[in-house]
Amino acid sequence: MATTTSTTSTTSATSSLTTSSLVTALGGGSGVDMAALANNLAIAQFASRADRLTAKSDQLNTQISTASNIKSMLLAMDTSLGTLVRSGDLARTPKVANSAVASGALTGSTTPTGTYSLEVSTLASSQQIASKAYTAKTDLVGAGTLTLRFGTVSGSSFAEDSSHTAVNITIDNDDTLADVATKINASNSGVTAYVAQTVNGAQLVLKGAEGAKNGFVLEASEDSTAPGLSNLAWNPASTTGTVLKSASDASYKVDGLAMTSTSNTLTDVIPGVKLTLTGTNVGAATTVSFADPTTSIASSMQDFIDALNEVVGALNTATAIGGDLANDSGARSLKRALSGLGSTTIMPNATGVAKTLADLGLKTQRDGTFALDTDRLSATIAADPDGVAAMFTNGINGVFGTFDKIYRAASSSTNTGSLGGSISRYTKQLAQVATDQSDLADQQEKLRARLASQFTVSETRIGISKSTLSMLQSQIAQWNKSSS
Repeated sequence: MATTTSTTSTTSATSSLTTSSLVTALGGGSGVDMAALANNLAIAQFASRADRLTAKSDQLNTQISTASNIKSMLLAMDTSLGTLVRSGDLARTPKVANSAVASGALTGSTTPTGTYSLEVSTLASSQQIASKAYTAKTDLVGAGTLTLRFGTVSGSSFAEDSSHTAVNITIDNDDTLADVATKINASNSGVTAYVAQTVNGAQLVLKGAEGAKNGFVLEASEDSTAPGLSNLAWNPASTTGTVLKSASDASYKVDGLAMTSTSNTLTDVIPGVKLTLTGTNVGAATTVSFADPTTSIASSMQDFIDALNEVVGALNTATAIGGDLANDSGARSLKRALSGLGSTTIMPNATGVAKTLADLGLKTQRDGTFALDTDRLSATIAADPDGVAAMFTNGINGVFGTFDKIYRAASSSTNTGSLGGSISRYTKQLAQVATDQSDLADQQEKLRARLASQFTVSETRIGISKSTLSMLQSQIAQWNKSSS
């Protein structure tokens, strides 16, 4: 009977311990949620450092956003100004009345004025010939040397230009018609070649440069072991090829004066202008004139100043006390660059009065913003209209060139003192903060896990103690009941 009682007591104790372990795991031993306690203590331990990193991350994101916004404003302004200048709307762009005859552009050598007459009799052309027909472009053509000689082709005669060096091209016995075209193109002779698949078969087509003196003949020196190369030779009296077009010079008149050119591109025959001839107009001269851009310049200067003020306004807000970029060196550098715009000489070689943006009416106000002085702009335009127009052309100087320098300096990511440099620096710092936050989270998790482990041990002990106490209390109660 005693053995049975002992076994029952042992079983009861084991059951009690198992239950106690379950209760302990759930925090039932002490009545305290040990898992939550471990988590909360770990969070509290690192709370101040986590808050500082979060605040630093927010600040850096704000600084990057503000600086990037100003940089984007500069880019938009630089792009718009560049497009405006390249369009030629603010320069004395040449306009050809009969656009079928020629098109015009500025060379930048001088600012053109006045009007000119243009009459084109003939356009410059290049010599083009085609070889006899072959079965296919893969046909072998023989071996030896092809020689291109240059000069004037007239009827059945050829006058070589001794100043134009002849070009030799070596043809191997395994070269095809297509290989010959490739070798001619690689010779840098000024003659281009390709194989045309015509109704007659594959033909080698050669094209020379424009101009009468750029005519050419093709001579062949055959290798006796692989004949046939002479089939590609051509001269004005030969019958081995076909002349598709003859080489000629352009002939034209400017203000009634007869001129010629080896090319259809004419540079500075009208001072400051490049003309590209595209058609003829014999007996019906057309006019080349230049628009007066002064009205457009006044309007564009106001647009330029309005855009500048948007940038300056954003900069003033960002660099004010307590602003996002209050202590940023790149923002301060950009402010200094913009504040000096009015007095900067943007046309250092100018001979007239139009030399600075202040001459174009750019007036700097006390708060750093700008206003348009219309009286000064009007006076400058009246005194030096060509100089004003020259300020709105392409080049390293002028309105666009000057602002483009400021934009490029501000956007440079390698210059630590620029706005772009600041963005790069803030971005690196933000990446470091993210790394620090990740490291901090790892440390917090390790602390939480260690505390949870320690609390589990304590909870287990408390649970066992409570189980033992409960068992003793129950046993004492039984004893007391037996005594009574």
